[in-house]
Amino acid sequence: MIRVMLVDDHAVVRTGFRLLLQAQPDLSVIAEAESGEAACQRYLELTPDVVVLDLAMPGMGGLEAMRRIRAHHPQARILALSAHDDPMHGRRALREGALGFLSKRSAPEALIEAVMTVAAGNRYIDVGTAQKLALADLEGGRQSPIERLSEREFEVFIRLARGETVQRIAEDLKLSASTVGTHLYNIKQKLGVVNQSELTLLAIRHGLIEA
Repeated sequence: MIRVMLVDDHAVVRTGFRLLLQAQPDLSVIAEAESGEAACQRYLELTPDVVVLDLAMPGMGGLEAMRRIRAHHPQARILALSAHDDPMHGRRALREGALGFLSKRSAPEALIEAVMTVAAGNRYIDVGTAQKLALADLEGGRQSPIERLSEREFEVFIRLARGETVQRIAEDLKLSASTVGTHLYNIKQKLGVVNQSELTLLAIRHGLIEA
């Protein structure tokens, strides 16, 4: 029996995933979490076989939760989910240690296949994202400046683009405000923007957040 933990801040999404997965004889949803903070705690308590983890959540968020879970359990098998099927989210999640990446826009049966694949210790990337990653690599000469951001800078960039304050980001990521301010300065330099509004427009243009 494959023991699964679902992490998503939307209860209706978790319910849909749970019903879908528990209809399979070899899968059992043993826990749910509505935030990255709760996910870290539940993982330590239960050590599930697979974590199905949404990347875009309030508070700590999925990437930071993944980072903290793997700091204690490097062997953790995590399937990252994103409502955005741009190649950047997929690449960042895989770099942080996710074993699989699945766009929420994929067909429902893809979730079952992804969980089974990750549970077996194998990589899974949905077809649409895999194609976009391959194309992005082929077009490396025209790479977006966003790709030059470090993992932490990318996370801060997305949060700023969503309108979060430096203080809020610092609290969620357990960083000092000055450290986040330094990241903000570096982000602006690398992306050639001067304010938060321009950051937001850039993120929307690249499909990283919704308008």
